[in-house]
Amino acid sequence: MGIIFKQSLKNTTITYLGFAIGAINTLFLYTRFLTDEYYGLVGVILSTSAILMPFMAFGVPNTLVKYYSNFSDSKSVDGFLTLMVFLPLLIIIPLLGVSYFANEVIGNFLARKNVIVKDYVWYIFLIGIAMAYFEIFYAWSKVQMKSVFGNFMKEVFVRVGVSLLLILLYMEFISVAFFLKALVGLYLLRTLLMKLYAYSLRRPKLQFNWPKNTNSIINYSILIILGGSTAVILLEIDRFMINQFIAIQNVAYYTVAIFIATVIAVPARAMHQITYPMTAEILNRNDIAELKRLYQKSSLTLFIVSGLIFILILLNLNDLYSMLPMAYRGGYIIVLIIGFTKLFDALIGNNNAILFNSDYYRALLFMGVLLAVFTILFNWLLIPVYGLNGAAFATFMAICLYNVIKLIYVKRKFNIMPFTNETVKILGLLVLMVSIFFFVVLPFHPLVNIVVKSILIIAVYVGLLYRFKISEDVFGVLSGFLSRKRK
Repeated sequence: MGIIFKQSLKNTTITYLGFAIGAINTLFLYTRFLTDEYYGLVGVILSTSAILMPFMAFGVPNTLVKYYSNFSDSKSVDGFLTLMVFLPLLIIIPLLGVSYFANEVIGNFLARKNVIVKDYVWYIFLIGIAMAYFEIFYAWSKVQMKSVFGNFMKEVFVRVGVSLLLILLYMEFISVAFFLKALVGLYLLRTLLMKLYAYSLRRPKLQFNWPKNTNSIINYSILIILGGSTAVILLEIDRFMINQFIAIQNVAYYTVAIFIATVIAVPARAMHQITYPMTAEILNRNDIAELKRLYQKSSLTLFIVSGLIFILILLNLNDLYSMLPMAYRGGYIIVLIIGFTKLFDALIGNNNAILFNSDYYRALLFMGVLLAVFTILFNWLLIPVYGLNGAAFATFMAICLYNVIKLIYVKRKFNIMPFTNETVKILGLLVLMVSIFFFVVLPFHPLVNIVVKSILIIAVYVGLLYRFKISEDVFGVLSGFLSRKRK
């Protein structure tokens, strides 16, 4: 797990760089350089594209990771990789036809409440394709145990591009229409660069002699479409449905609150880049003891890091919102609810990797489809009544239910749980930190308050972790850091 921690640390650094740029975009540039109506439109385009992405990818990113290590000779690997590249076209080509011939119908459906969305069907389709093939080539590089470049492209590249475009828009060098077209171009360019990098690691030869287990591979991919769709629906359907029920400006306000809470998920996203292929390898060896160790270590490490981020956000939220335009300041409850949801996600460690790479994925996918239906139902019931808070509650209920089911299922099938005595200690530490710092109010500029308060919180939190050696991995990293500082 020490190796995982160190590799994940590199990805975490890149991911946080991306989130720092994303924070500038989301909290300051978008809110000031783009009207809330067009900001909401950007949110609808990207969320709808993300919902389409798992279908267009045909489950290939997960399939590539699961099956790649099963092939040893060059010919079978080339056949497998060729299949992975062409398989998504089975869905993309028909969708292309539907988008062309039913453009008006689709546009009218998306614009039922907000007319502005009607003319952007092709933007959604193209970004969806770009997202799908990006994930495929990213998985291609991950199975070579090279995830840093892909993580940079995923977390940093588009956000830097958006920053530049927003600045150009503010300076009136480009129009809003050009900005939206350039946004599509950024996603397409990212995919092209990811493809070139993936091919530099393992350039395939077109080999149409498919693997012997092709039927199993395709069946797995079809089922993974459901799993991937479930995960994305749980994350993105709220913004899509806000557009269907209330004014599109609300998507902008919701996006800001969601972004603040999503920062909690960054460590998990970074760690999963390396734990996902490792989990697949462990399951292929049927090493349950090692699987339990990875499960518990990933859970504890993520709970420690994500818990710290959660309390930093919670204890600095007043100062943060005071720096935003007035229209964007109503998201306290959303941040709190979604923050708890992301913390629960971190607490279950590499649970998803275990299930999607095991022989039990079919049952989970079935449950996931039911939960996706519940998510849509919760949003449909709560958004018209409670607005943005209703969308947050819908997401919270659906994801918590989903996570509990996954925990129970892994326990039943593998007889392992991610929680240890250290988990309880970290929970107590987080409660203690909130109790200490919740009433600390500093009198300076909000930005200064955030910096000073965050430094104090981190110093106390890390000091207590080190003093009581709650996590071997974290203690080892801190000890190594302190040893270097003393030299």
